[in-house]
Amino acid sequence: MSFDTLIINGTVVTANDAFEIIENGMIGINGTTIATVGPKPEDGSLPTAGQVIDAGGGIILPGLINTHTHLPMTLFRGLADDLALHVWLNEHMFPAEAAHISPETVRVGTLLACAEMLLSGTTTCCDGYFFEDSVADAFATTGMRGILGQGVIDFPAPGIADPAENMAHAVRFVEKWQGRHPLIYPSIFCHSPYTCSEKTLVAAKREADQRGLLFQIHVAETQTERSEILATHRLTPVGYLDRLGLLDDKTLLVHTIWVDDADTDLIARRRAPVSVTTESEMKLASGIAPIPDFIKKGIAVGLGTDSCASNNDLDMFQEMDVTAKLHKVHTLDPTVMDAKTVLSLATRDGANTLGLLDQIGSLAPGKQADIIVLDTDAPHLMPIYSPVSHVIYTARGADVRDVFVAGRLLVQNRQLLTIDLEDVLAQATRIGRRIKQFQEEK
Repeated sequence: MSFDTLIINGTVVTANDAFEIIENGMIGINGTTIATVGPKPEDGSLPTAGQVIDAGGGIILPGLINTHTHLPMTLFRGLADDLALHVWLNEHMFPAEAAHISPETVRVGTLLACAEMLLSGTTTCCDGYFFEDSVADAFATTGMRGILGQGVIDFPAPGIADPAENMAHAVRFVEKWQGRHPLIYPSIFCHSPYTCSEKTLVAAKREADQRGLLFQIHVAETQTERSEILATHRLTPVGYLDRLGLLDDKTLLVHTIWVDDADTDLIARRRAPVSVTTESEMKLASGIAPIPDFIKKGIAVGLGTDSCASNNDLDMFQEMDVTAKLHKVHTLDPTVMDAKTVLSLATRDGANTLGLLDQIGSLAPGKQADIIVLDTDAPHLMPIYSPVSHVIYTARGADVRDVFVAGRLLVQNRQLLTIDLEDVLAQATRIGRRIKQFQEEK
């Protein structure tokens, strides 16, 4: 047997159904898919391969999956920190977007984000923003896998002065990209129940359903949102979306913090997946999403970073670590959200929330070869007793050495292979100077 690529000499954390861990493991890749996963032959013999990647005793994992972010907002990293959500959004983010977001800045911001994600082990992300066509172009350039949602909101938005054109713009984006690129899955993203009318929400979901696409929406993010929706519709935000017929297994509910038992029971019955962005929700003091309750009720849950404007990074290793620890202290139970559970949220469960579990999220024959290698030859990673515990509580994004997406090596020895990082950094720096000058002149 021969392979295009062979990865050897590492501990393989499969994240498969049995969550098998294979010491001194070996993974064979042919084309875009994993052909074999197992232990390295005891006699030391290896199959022939076009290239051999020696993991050097490190940890081999499925690529991490970021289930919610707004990638071009890397350009607003640190622009308006330590503010309440409504102030941050209405007084800072919306004006900044109106002044600075264009197809070109979206392209640069997305390239910057993809570089950060790939170098820290994220191989797939679910994005929602404006000028999403430029986001898709950047993904095609970098080689990342993405579920990319064109934003819809009932206000003038970047590139769309007339809100009545928002849906038509989203449909054009979807029609352009659906089936066009094997790693790009178009989506429609409605901002929230309080920024989109009933008519807009229903129309957006209908368009997504007709094309078999994921529909994304922020929901129940703040206590204020819950109170306002209850006052206006006499329903919780989740109940309101259900009344409109929006809840099903193709609607990704983002944040989902301010929910009660009736809400979570409803989400479970409708089989709607949830994305939780722990660090962003902590930083904006939005609240704590009840992930343990979601899991107990069989709700598909994934982790996301949200944007760099509210996090302020895209490092999924940090997201996993903080999520595990937050729920322990919140429940006063050190056993809740154990390392295996949290790693699953960023791999197989994340894939499940996006409807991609048959393709990614674990290391198994037939799955897409989205694989990362952690270099564990560092003081903070020695010694290793449990590789899963190490991934959650010790490893950092900077420990990622090699990254494959669909069998293609995108990062080798911590170096990006598909884009000129220095050029992207220079462009982002120039845009940042313009934004800073604008802010100072306001």
